[in-house]
Amino acid sequence: MRSVGIIGAGQIGSAIARVLAESGRWSVIASRRKIHEIENLKNFGVEITSDNREVASRSDIVIVAVKPYKAIEVIKEISDLLDRKILISVAAAVPIRKLKAAAPKAKVVRAMPNIAVIVKASFTAYAKEPGLNVKDEAIVVELLKEMGEAQEVDEELMDAVTALSGSGPAYIATLIEAMAYAGLKVGLPREFSYLSSAYTVYGTAKLYLESRKHPAIIKEMVLTPAGTTIEGIFYLEESGIRTAIMKAVEAATKRAQEIATKLNELNKID
Repeated sequence: MRSVGIIGAGQIGSAIARVLAESGRWSVIASRRKIHEIENLKNFGVEITSDNREVASRSDIVIVAVKPYKAIEVIKEISDLLDRKILISVAAAVPIRKLKAAAPKAKVVRAMPNIAVIVKASFTAYAKEPGLNVKDEAIVVELLKEMGEAQEVDEELMDAVTALSGSGPAYIATLIEAMAYAGLKVGLPREFSYLSSAYTVYGTAKLYLESRKHPAIIKEMVLTPAGTTIEGIFYLEESGIRTAIMKAVEAATKRAQEIATKLNELNKID
């Protein structure tokens, strides 16, 4: 059983720790400064501590899940304990070259999961340092797929990934909320409206993933001449929903790039 350490067991870090421990295939230890806030992780078989160095010394794979401005400081703190170990950073905007400079003897991977890791349905993109061997990459993929789906991307695309799939659950939650409000407006009970909206999003996503039919084809499967769906689609198109979503992702991508630039300017990740 491989040992995994999570440094920074906040929202995402705690979810990763729980998912890995529940799988029964990983021995997990997690740290957080306010250790009392992660006491519940013990219920899932996760060891907890407030000592980052203890996590690093006892782990074959170390996942750093702290805020971006803290990532390099934390990695430097444990760098001497990472010799030949896999280091996975899920901190947004911190590039592999900086991670590698802070931990030159580690095997570095940069990953971006999303909050759906809580229900083992995250989409996690990852980029690896040049020269990471096939065996180590296979271990990384195995670990990331415990949380959902994992795909490799070029590192230069990670800011865009952060904006699309990293921030994506917030966009979809907004859509579900908007659909539920629409249900309320036309007289549906509150709980029914939220549940039906959520299942509609879930079912449509599942249909795409299992059939791989283009979204346009799925849409055409619902449309009928002079029917209810085309009436709704007309108003969605009139409102510019596609443009709004595209602008949201573009703006979030630019913000991720700004954060990276600011961190460099403040010498937070040197």
